[in-house]
Amino acid sequence: MKPPHILLVISGGIAAYKSLELIRRLRTMGYDVTPVMTKAAEEFVTPLSVSALAGRKVYQDLFDLTSEAEMGHIELSRSADLLVVAPASADLMAKMATGLANDLASTLLLATDTPVMIAPAMNVRMWTHPATQRNIKALKNDGIEFIGPAHGDMACGEHGPGRMTEPEEIASAIEQKLTALGAEKMLAGRHILVTSGPTHEPIDPVRYIANRSSGAQGSAIANALIAQGAEVTFITGPAEAPAPIGARIVEIQSAQEMHDAVHAALPVDAAIFAAAVADWRVKDAASEKIKKQAGESPSLTFTENPDILASVSALDEQRPPLVIGFAAETENVIENATAKRLRKGCDWIIANDVSPDTGIMGGHKNTVTVITDDGAVSWEKMSKKAVAARLAQDIAQHLQGCDDRD
Repeated sequence: MKPPHILLVISGGIAAYKSLELIRRLRTMGYDVTPVMTKAAEEFVTPLSVSALAGRKVYQDLFDLTSEAEMGHIELSRSADLLVVAPASADLMAKMATGLANDLASTLLLATDTPVMIAPAMNVRMWTHPATQRNIKALKNDGIEFIGPAHGDMACGEHGPGRMTEPEEIASAIEQKLTALGAEKMLAGRHILVTSGPTHEPIDPVRYIANRSSGAQGSAIANALIAQGAEVTFITGPAEAPAPIGARIVEIQSAQEMHDAVHAALPVDAAIFAAAVADWRVKDAASEKIKKQAGESPSLTFTENPDILASVSALDEQRPPLVIGFAAETENVIENATAKRLRKGCDWIIANDVSPDTGIMGGHKNTVTVITDDGAVSWEKMSKKAVAARLAQDIAQHLQGCDDRD
């Protein structure tokens, strides 16, 4: 079976250096990459470097007579499974939006009937300019998919939208797109439950106990599962991250509400407990706002919340074939998480270090270790979307293995 073939267009801009890392990642993932460079891109990265990483010739000139004798630009644009533009400059986006074709890159993009994804990169003022915004609207109407841009510091010293999305996140988006384009989605017909976000445990009607979870990892996991064809029930606390599109959303506030919603959603093929559930709640939350008394602090008595992960792991008939927990640790990560997996009775634990200096809790990246009966496997640091995509593949393969054994 031939590996997926990606035509990568590299346009001009300082972010072009990131295309080298993107090529490396795509090759590592098993994809064939054919690179195309604009003249402006050659000012930032060399064709030799790009060719060495891609293991293929770099295409640069529209009027390469050897290729054009057989209409090579048409063949290039249509032989790929996916066209990716990274970085996509304001200039190339304008050409795409208006149908200009005065170089190889713009001609390929106009001559193709293959899906196109772009990762914009430009100065924040260029991104927010009305002309660029009109082009963005036109491109989206034409079915072009956008990866980013991200907010962040620019090479020019400004800060805001326009920064090119990091290569690992682009690679993850490409992987999800190619999966969606595949003939059969690996999780089609599966029903998977995902919990996400923090819980809010009331002290009184206006105060509560919570944590710093944004819900980003849970949402990313749900999106990756949906991209693989799964039906997803998404039970979420008050999260900052957007809820996944296409899931059945159940919104809760407290751990007890999440516990009840989880058990009501069973049976499922797999349950993933990514929510950061509060371990304790106030035993007798006040029905009225607690008034401040000078020189006095309120006395709060805590009681333990229901253990949702352990309660599902201990089920008999309704226990999912795969139960996955998360372990957010600040020390002895693998040791503590391994002990937690045994204590909770789940099949897998996804462990991560959420110490304040890691920036993981509430951030966009994650470093995880997957702990199973077979031991612990640590993944490299990657975006939460990339973690989700890889986890979705592992879940699909595990469930397929369960079917084969049956």
